[in-house]
Amino acid sequence: MSKQASRQPDVDIDESSQPEESKSPVTTGAESVIRALENDGIEAVFGVQGGAIMPVYDALYHSDIRHITMAHEQGAAHAADAYATVKNKPGVCMATSGPGATNLVTGLADANMDSDRLLALTGQVPSDMVGSDAFQETDTIGVTAPLTKHNYFADDPDSIGDTVGEALALTDEGRPGPTLVDLPKNTTLAETDSEPGPAKAPENARAQYIADTEAVEEAAAKITAADRPILLFGGGVIKANASPVARSFAQEYEIPVVTTMPGIGSFPENHELSLSWAGMHGTGYANMAITHTDLLIGVGTRFDDRLTGGVDTFAPEAEIIHIDIDPAEISKNVHADYPLIGDATRVIEQLDDAIDQKPNTDEWQAQCQAWKQAYPMDYATPEDEPVKPQFVVEVLDEATSDEAIVTTGVGQHQMWASQYWTYTKPRTWISSHGLGTMGYGLPAAIGARVAAEDTQEVVCIDGDGSFLMTIQALSVAVRENFDITVAVLNNDYIGMVRQWQDAFFEGRHMAAEYNWCPEFDKLAEAFGASGWRVDEYEEVAPTVEQALAYDGPSVVDFHIDPEENVYPMVPSGGANGEFALTEDQL
Repeated sequence: MSKQASRQPDVDIDESSQPEESKSPVTTGAESVIRALENDGIEAVFGVQGGAIMPVYDALYHSDIRHITMAHEQGAAHAADAYATVKNKPGVCMATSGPGATNLVTGLADANMDSDRLLALTGQVPSDMVGSDAFQETDTIGVTAPLTKHNYFADDPDSIGDTVGEALALTDEGRPGPTLVDLPKNTTLAETDSEPGPAKAPENARAQYIADTEAVEEAAAKITAADRPILLFGGGVIKANASPVARSFAQEYEIPVVTTMPGIGSFPENHELSLSWAGMHGTGYANMAITHTDLLIGVGTRFDDRLTGGVDTFAPEAEIIHIDIDPAEISKNVHADYPLIGDATRVIEQLDDAIDQKPNTDEWQAQCQAWKQAYPMDYATPEDEPVKPQFVVEVLDEATSDEAIVTTGVGQHQMWASQYWTYTKPRTWISSHGLGTMGYGLPAAIGARVAAEDTQEVVCIDGDGSFLMTIQALSVAVRENFDITVAVLNNDYIGMVRQWQDAFFEGRHMAAEYNWCPEFDKLAEAFGASGWRVDEYEEVAPTVEQALAYDGPSVVDFHIDPEENVYPMVPSGGANGEFALTEDQL
């Protein structure tokens, strides 16, 4: 199913279920804003109230759209971002002018880096006061222009709803990403009877969905002739809803699959063709496969530095087929010998139609399996040492279903959560990749919880430093009685910083020690959540069981080995095939 097709149910709504006469006429710009959201099927928004955005909130009072009041605007953006990923619909966040809008900036930058569908609605001082240094005035358009696909200053009450609709549609046109509409207070208060039309992206934003036929045929011939092909699935596979087609393609042609970190879940990690994910902390066998492949087929990936290491040493023996809907990504970081611009689903289908004979990959598959045996993802659990974080992740994985959604902050815990949890489905791994935003995990868990099915568990795996950055969102989870389990992998450090300081800065732990953090189990109880502390191996499984069974937000403070490091590790700018398994190999 293509991205365009995936939105069809939102557009082709049974009119009998939503009779036009049941809707009250639009009378103000603010009402037109909300009507545009309703018309596009928006079910939930995340935000924080304030003076300049107040008219829009007043209009929202009369809507069936659910509003989740967050404790901080950054949390609102992250929650909306995660909601969008899980729900496969645009996420919407709202904030007032000035500090409210600027507090969204980190979330917008995060969504922009990870190509997530996010619409931000920000209040603004009245149009005639813009530029006067009015109270809570900020040049939101100027601040957010580099971080959005496009932003809008909506100064016409008769077109404000259409502007919001266009911004919504643009989040999903071509390569997904965030948009923003700045809403001056005089415009939202102004009278209008103009009903917004259907959400429609600008014509000049229309992406190319079908790849050039001749280019497809050339790429197909290369696949047939390859001896050591690799499929590299990036986050774009999930964004394009291409996972079913991508999986079928890999299985049909028996090509081993590596994913990027954003692509986790696009291919089941328990499948024999799966080599898990590659890059700085990817598996040794994934990195070996990339190093020795003769044909790398990249689908929906940016080839960022965390994946490639040194670009000059990336896939040194391979020709590159690169499938991406964004032409700007083609040969930006890694030269594409066979560029295929288009929607991931459709281009994979084109390749499938063009391939007349599958490659002989028997020996290559055997080699990939040998690397799996040579570089297993294992770890020691000495009884006289503190609990290993990998063990905690594996226990959580075993205690939950394949449908469980995992959110994380950023740091060592993010790596362990991605390495030691077995992901089999798309949209179950929710994290901050390109921007690397500490504090993403908890508000993302809230957004995921709102979007998820009631039967899906939502587990936030966080670090002590990361959790502390957005811990105020726990009050939201308690207020709404969200069933979320937070596992804090507490090592009394900003762990990844400490690991790098040990490896590259002679062990000088400047500003990395976090032994001053509060007792998170007790703090959780102070918020009104359930809290536990775990220090011993025998406590892990029963405590996990209790926390998952608790009907509401729960926090487990796992005190783990403070000296544990994340391996494998490719040093920054290094060659993927020269990964370290211990510190003395760096």
